[in-house]
Amino acid sequence: MEKAVSPYSFTNMLIFFIPLGFSASLTAITHLIINGTLSRADHAEVVIASYAIALSLFGIIERPVLVFRQTCSALVKNEASFRLLSSVFIQVSLLIFVVCALIGYTPLGHFAFVHLFNTDETMLASVTSTFRVITFVIFFSGLRCLYQGIIINHFETKWVTIGVVVRLFGMFLVAYYFVWSGHVNHSIVGAIIFLTGMAIECIISVWRGHRIVKKEMKRREPAVEKRDIYAFYTPLVFYLSFQTVIIPVIYAFLGNIKDAQTGMASFAMALSITNLVLSFFMYTHQIVLQFFKENRRAVIQCVIVFSIVPSLLLAFLCYSPAGIWFMMNVMGTNLALAESSLTVLQFFILKTFLFPWVDFFGGILMLHKNTKSMVAPQVYNLAAVTVSSFLLVQFVPYLNGSAGAIAASLGEMVGLLVVMRVVFHLRKRKSGHSETVV
Repeated sequence: MEKAVSPYSFTNMLIFFIPLGFSASLTAITHLIINGTLSRADHAEVVIASYAIALSLFGIIERPVLVFRQTCSALVKNEASFRLLSSVFIQVSLLIFVVCALIGYTPLGHFAFVHLFNTDETMLASVTSTFRVITFVIFFSGLRCLYQGIIINHFETKWVTIGVVVRLFGMFLVAYYFVWSGHVNHSIVGAIIFLTGMAIECIISVWRGHRIVKKEMKRREPAVEKRDIYAFYTPLVFYLSFQTVIIPVIYAFLGNIKDAQTGMASFAMALSITNLVLSFFMYTHQIVLQFFKENRRAVIQCVIVFSIVPSLLLAFLCYSPAGIWFMMNVMGTNLALAESSLTVLQFFILKTFLFPWVDFFGGILMLHKNTKSMVAPQVYNLAAVTVSSFLLVQFVPYLNGSAGAIAASLGEMVGLLVVMRVVFHLRKRKSGHSETVV
């Protein structure tokens, strides 16, 4: 008689995880489609810059709604809990819309764009109008995250990938229409393409998630209370906010290095490759949330794979002839920038090795509803990045862009050490109980 395969086996973890990884990696194509479309405008530099500035502010304001994916995945086990979390989502969304309205329709927007993002006065009107459109993306983005939490909880991760694929196809069609009709003349076009794609992905996520809520979430488990939701949700918002600040801090210090332009350009190229590689593994915490209690050994095996694979991939680019070919033919750089970018990329290998472990321990804290303990490691990460960036720029400025990669990797290491300490301290506190943390 054949042995039944456990639903929590290593193989099933990969079946669960790979669609999530693909969806995260495919999302990176979004802005390639948009920038490729806007590059066909008459004054492409101005149009792309206007869209990029509006998108930068969007990236900051969007953070609070992205957290609903993890919150829903960790807390929602029945329909009553989902309804309560939905009410919190509505409250947060309304607050964000008020903030966006103040930025889009009052002098606050002028101050933010001119003084915080150094926007030229001649671009201010197009940046503001683009931001007004892109504001609606936040609602669709948050709503899809809310329902994706349900989809992930029920191991139907293929629907997350399907949503992203259909989103990209819809964006391509809209982009093609604008190019075909000759209407690529404003940065709003980029916002419309982005909004269309996000709305499509949202519709698919809501459709599938709603069916799950109505058909498969009738369990009579105790519903979470609103204070439990905020206790879990709020620290995650701060966690992501600190995470958002790290790269701008590095850029601020790189402006003072020996060859600032080359250093910042090589750092930007190396960072984009690193982020593309790591994007596939950004859902490591979901493996913990869904599988750790049932099969912790297989989860740890997964994390080992997740830390080795991206590191080997970066090492292959850095130390083989394929790296120069990739930089020049795929990334479109010249030889000098290709060589300097690969030098910077070497120092990101440590970060790619450590990142899945940071997400693993973060997932354990989410599993135990202890997200407030996730903030301290991120603060230490930011502090380490700031201090190391300052010291490297002051004492070894000839490192150029490598200084930024070293600082980012050191910050990741410090963050990992702190979150490990937090988790093992939590384990010690719970040692009297039957269930251990790790």
